[in-house]
Amino acid sequence: MFSVVPHQFLPGVRNPCWYEEYTGNVTSDPYSTNLYGRYSRRFRTVFQHLRNTFRDHLTHRSRRLYRMRCLPYFYIIGQPKCGTTDLYDRLRLHPDVRFTTFKEPHWWTRKRFGIIRLSEGFHDRYPVEDYLDLFDQAAYQIQGNLTANTKGSLSHPNIIIGEASASTMWDNNAWVYFYDNTTEGEPPFLIQDFIHALQPDARFIVMLRDPVERLYSDYLYFGIANKSAEDFHEKVSESLQLFEGCLTEYTMRSCVYNTTVNNAMPVRLQVGVYIVYLIDWLTVFSREQFLILRLEDHASNRKYTMHKVFDFLSLGPLTKEIESEITRSPASNTRRPADKNLGPMLPITKEILHDFYSPFNQKLAKVLRNDSFLWEK
Repeated sequence: MFSVVPHQFLPGVRNPCWYEEYTGNVTSDPYSTNLYGRYSRRFRTVFQHLRNTFRDHLTHRSRRLYRMRCLPYFYIIGQPKCGTTDLYDRLRLHPDVRFTTFKEPHWWTRKRFGIIRLSEGFHDRYPVEDYLDLFDQAAYQIQGNLTANTKGSLSHPNIIIGEASASTMWDNNAWVYFYDNTTEGEPPFLIQDFIHALQPDARFIVMLRDPVERLYSDYLYFGIANKSAEDFHEKVSESLQLFEGCLTEYTMRSCVYNTTVNNAMPVRLQVGVYIVYLIDWLTVFSREQFLILRLEDHASNRKYTMHKVFDFLSLGPLTKEIESEITRSPASNTRRPADKNLGPMLPITKEILHDFYSPFNQKLAKVLRNDSFLWEK
C-alpha cells in the first residue's frame, strides 16, 4: 500500500491523483488479475469498458508510458441503514462528483484482508492496485484527452471522487486475525490509522439515525426468513445478553470491537454505539474533516442536507434544473413492501433498546454539541 501510493499528489487538481509508470504490455489486459472483476459478473461489464479504452489514456513521456491513478477526495463512511445509499445516489448527480465504479468496495475493512464474508473464512487478499482500478473511470475524466493537448494539462481538474462503503466507520472485525492481541482485547490499529497514513487531508461524511430504528431496519434488510417483531425481540434479547456478558470482563471499547461477540450476536447491536467509533476517528482526523448528518433531517428536508454536503465539499453552484433533480428524486433503498407489512417493533423491544443506547446518545450529543443526536421526541 505505502509503496504504491505517493506522499504527494498532482498540483492543480482537487482530487488526490498521481501518474504511475506503466510497465505492462499495452496489448495485454490490465484488469485480468483484478479480484473485483473476477468475482462479480456485474463488475466484469465495467472492466470491459475500461479495458477497451485503457490504451487511449496512457501518456507518453521520455519514451515511457504512464497511467493516472487516483484515491477518493472524500469518503461516505457510515452508518449502514442510515441513508448512505440515498445520499450517494443524489451526490453522484452533481456534475463535479464521481464515485468508484460501484458503490461499496469495502476494501479498507474487508477486501484487503481477503474477507468476502467473515463467516466464509479468508480468500485471496485484494491488493491496493485492485482498489485503485475502481477509480480509473473517474481518473480518465479528470485526465481528459491528453493526446489532443500538447501541454498535457488536465481537462477537468475540479472533479472530485467519492467512495461510499458504509462499513468504513465501524467494521474492524478483521483485526483480531492479523494483529497480535496484546492490548486487552482492543485493536492496536484501526482502519482510520491506515487511511490517515495515506490521506491525512481526506474528508468524511457520516449519516446517523436513531440507533433503535437503525437496528430494526438492519434486521429487516438482512434477515432472510421468518422475520417478525417477536423474532426481532428475541434476537435483541440474545444480543444484549452477549454484549453485557462481555462488559463483565472487558471495557466498552473492547466489546464494541470484539470480533467474537460481534459474530455471535444475531443482530448488529454494536453498530449503533456511534460515539465509540466517532471518538476513535476524531483522535486521528480533525473535526473539520467530518460532516455528520442525521437521516431524520435528510428525510424531512433533502435540499437542506444536500446544500450542507455541497458546502462541505466546496462544490460549485448548480443550475436550478440540476439542483431540482438532485433534491427531488425519490428516496433510494427504502424499506421493501414485504418488510413494511411486518409493522413496527414491539413497544417493549423499543423500550429496552432505548435504555441501552441512551447513554451513548447522550455522549454523542455532548461531543457534537447538538441535542438532536439524543433522538428524544
